[in-house]
Order: sequence, then structure tokens, then C-alpha cells
Amino acid sequence: MRRVAFLLAVGLSVPGLADAQVLQPSDAVTGPYVAGGLGLNLLPDTRAATQGDAAQQLRNLGIYQNGSVSFDPGFAGVLSLGWGFGNGLRAEVEGNFRRNDLEGAGGFTGAGRLSIGGQQDTYGVMANLLLDLGSFGPVVPYVGAGLGYAVTDWRNMRLTGSAAGVRLHATGTDGRFAFQGIAGFAFPLDFLPGAALTAEYRFFGTLGPNLPIRAENAATGARLAGGSIETDNYNHSVLLGIRYAFNGVPPAPPPAPPAPAPSAVRTFLVFFDWDRADLTERARQIIAEAALNARRAGGSTRIEVAGHADRSGTPEYNQRLSQRRADQVAGELVRNGVDRGDIAITAFGETRPLVATADGVREPQNRRVEIVLR
Repeated sequence: MRRVAFLLAVGLSVPGLADAQVLQPSDAVTGPYVAGGLGLNLLPDTRAATQGDAAQQLRNLGIYQNGSVSFDPGFAGVLSLGWGFGNGLRAEVEGNFRRNDLEGAGGFTGAGRLSIGGQQDTYGVMANLLLDLGSFGPVVPYVGAGLGYAVTDWRNMRLTGSAAGVRLHATGTDGRFAFQGIAGFAFPLDFLPGAALTAEYRFFGTLGPNLPIRAENAATGARLAGGSIETDNYNHSVLLGIRYAFNGVPPAPPPAPPAPAPSAVRTFLVFFDWDRADLTERARQIIAEAALNARRAGGSTRIEVAGHADRSGTPEYNQRLSQRRADQVAGELVRNGVDRGDIAITAFGETRPLVATADGVREPQNRRVEIVLR
């Protein structure tokens, strides 16, 4: 489990994550989602310790019964069904599969030159807990960990020694407790709300499998002795995939409220930097002034907070960005003493510019939140 803790620590210390914006409710995964990924699996060299009569048979022939085996790079695949809690935390159930072919073996002193063959499959079911760490530009990094059960399957694994004419032949399965650590990045697709591409690293391991093995005559295949072989099973996987959250379609902006008499309305404008939703010092001063005016009204004032964006992104992305900006301003009003129940929040994306522009133009006057006191 120290390996899992190390992976989580690495994910939390990725350079630049300290500057990531806090995940807003409009961006966080809420409700059900599905995810899948395919990629490369690396299975490091592992010990191979024979036990039982097979180990004694090897000793009788002058062969050291313990060695190691190595595997070619293989592939891995995962499929998950999850639930997002709307605050960056996600829980999911995962099915996974990994396959690697046997590449070589060593350490069986006295056996002579070894010829090899066969493959290892690992498949299992995991329960994962993941945390989205915030938005960093167009990227959302995340870390996670999982526990579950996995079956290690040795399929026709063969080690044949040229010196003694003995073949070790292992075919069988063993299920064990499994664990994993996850670190990845999600890239939301603006043209398909709710969908995101994912790129992640997984360390996946199980408790040491103990698999059936037999020693047999290499020439005739006659069984000489039976026993078992104990190995390690630690995997490093790099996966590319896609995730789809069913809450991803942003709601349509609400209709504009009817215009009140000019004398009854006060408006405050808060401006933002490009593609940002964090508040500048000047913005905080304006919000504090609006909060002071609202408090002086003695609770009879209706406060409307409306977020806007310029046209430099897609309409879907700008809708979410304007929502984040409005959420930030509303939160600052509350910190300045305004009752949250007196605030109505709306987001209009790029649909109501102060300055009309062509699509793709970065216009500072349009990157704003309007605070209206009625």
C-alpha cells in the first residue's frame, strides 16, 4: 500500500496544481457517468519460486528451483461505471483486463539454456474513489485509489532447460486481493458537453499469486512431479480513454427579468481577465461596495448576479465560464454579509455582450458579472 500512497502524493505535487481554479458546480461531474480506456501495460520482472514436489525434483536434478521471469510489453483495458458528487469527488466500479507474453527467464542455475513460452492474463473488479483537483486551463487533473479482487491466469507457461531435459509447465488461475493508484488528466470536449478525453497512469498490483505447476520430461511430456509456483504481480499501465457524464448538457439561460423603473435599480460591473473566473483586488472592492448598498436597504433589496463571457471560446464553454464567474461574485457577496437567500444567480455566456464583436474576439468589456440591486 506504500506504492499507492506514493502515487497519490505524486499526483498532488504535480507542478502548477496549486494555481488550479477551484472546481465550480457547473464543471464538476454530478450524477452517473461511464468511462473506458485502453493502453500499454508493463509487467516488471518477477520472482518465480517453485514449491512442493516440483521444487524437490529440480533439486534432485541439480537445478536451483527459484528464479525470475520477464514479460513483453502488453496491453490493458478498463471499463467503469461511476457517480460524481458535484464537488470533485467521484466513486466508481471498474472491470479491468491485462495481458503480457512471457519474454524470458533466469536464475534457474543448472537447467542450461532455457526456452520459454506462454502468457499471463489478469482480470478483476475494483471499487475506486477519485478526486478532481480543480481546473487548470482546459485540463482537470485527478488522483484516485482502488481496492478489489483480481484473478491471475497463467496460460500454457513453459520453461524448458536444455541441460536436464526438464520442462516446468504452469497453466491455472489464482484470485487475490488487488489494489491500485491512479493519476490522470481529463480534457473536456466543448463540442460534446459531458464528454472528456482522459490520459492516466495506473499502478495495479495483487497479493502474490500461487499457481499450479508440474515438472515434466521435456521430450515425452511425462509428468515427473507436481507443485506450485509463487510470483509477484505488479503492473504499470498508461491508458487513453473517454468519459461521458450524463449531466454535461448545460441548462438554457433563463429568460431575462422584466426591466424595472430606472430609479429603483443600481448596477455594479465586475470585470475579469481572459478565460479566468478569479477575482482581482479591484473586483473585490466593487463587490464590497455593492454589498454595503444591499445591507443598507435592510433586506428589502433583490440582488441579481448575472455572468457573461466574450466570444473567444465555444458557446458551451463560455456558458460554463460565465456560470463560474457568477458563482465567484455571489460567494464574495455572502462573505461581505449579504444573505445568500437574497441572491439570484444567472449565466448568459456570450449571448448578451456589452460590445458587439465577431466570433473569436477577446473583448474585455464582455468578460463581466453584473450585480443589480432592485
